[in-house]
Amino acid sequence: MSMNTEAPTEPDRPPIAAEMPFFERYLSLWVALCIVVGIALGHLLPGVFETLGAMEVARVNLPVAVLIWLMILPMLLKIDFQSLREVGRHWKGVGVTLFVNWAIKPFSMALLGWIFIRHLFAPWLPAEQLDSYIAGLILLAAAPCTAMVFVWSNLSDGHAGFTLSQVALNDVIMVFAFAPIVALLLGIASITVPWDTLLLSVVLYIVLPVVAASLWRRALLRRPDGRERLQRLLRGMHPVSLSALLLTLVLLFGFQGSQILAQPLIILLLAVPILVQVYFNSGLAYLLNRWLGVAHCVAAPSALIGASNFFELAVAAAISLFGLQSGAALATVVGVLVEVPVMLSVVWIVNRSKPWYEARVS
Repeated sequence: MSMNTEAPTEPDRPPIAAEMPFFERYLSLWVALCIVVGIALGHLLPGVFETLGAMEVARVNLPVAVLIWLMILPMLLKIDFQSLREVGRHWKGVGVTLFVNWAIKPFSMALLGWIFIRHLFAPWLPAEQLDSYIAGLILLAAAPCTAMVFVWSNLSDGHAGFTLSQVALNDVIMVFAFAPIVALLLGIASITVPWDTLLLSVVLYIVLPVVAASLWRRALLRRPDGRERLQRLLRGMHPVSLSALLLTLVLLFGFQGSQILAQPLIILLLAVPILVQVYFNSGLAYLLNRWLGVAHCVAAPSALIGASNFFELAVAAAISLFGLQSGAALATVVGVLVEVPVMLSVVWIVNRSKPWYEARVS
């Protein structure tokens, strides 16, 4: 029996490996190389990375922010903002994402922290930091990502309008739900929300790039050959966007190169529950969307939004609540390190599984 979908699926396309250029096909290799290069440069040139790391406002690193702009602008340029009113047709995808982000993700991370940090890995971790590590993991999971999900959605051919609307909706909910959820799970009576980080991130990663992309797109489309110009621009920005992604990896791992080399076992152990949580939540969202008959172009970003984290907010909250040298701050930093490579692996999974997914919903 066939199931109804919320939007027509795309026409049959050739296998992903056949249509991907050489650079994209071996993206995993470039990611691994950038991680190694970042750690090495962070160890060899600590002064340079300390200077770059200090270029921040409200815990938002400005060099990384510029690179994120280069990554997300191509996707935002694809959006016909007049069509956002049609996003309501994808209410099932919106519902799945909200359910995973707010009803599953923070609580599943609390459970995973208790299993891995409090019990399985406790013999290899400092006993006085166990609660702090768990707190950092919960802070990481309590806020869904604002910026990088645009990149993941773009790499998975996601519905750009759905992605923008879902991120904006999550940000509105986050203003009201972040502090109560964290307070409930940590047992802290009052949570100091780093509002400057939250508001700056929303303005920097949503408001400003959306306005810039909208004006740029409108200016291009006013010309007689506007569509062709827009397509040329998007083709030209594609390698720039991928290069910015890889350079972001070099910076993130360079910033933490000394910590990685100083305490590799602790970082590796903290990464395990984060990895499990990402794959669990993305898989849950993906399967729920498939069961509900949601189009793949919505299910892919839904899964990616459901799994990724707002690491700037998590790091800022951990430092304000527990201090710069706390286990909570370290756990959120591990989340930063894990985020890009693990989310790229989720992108690969949803892309490779597209024929299997559409066999169910078509």
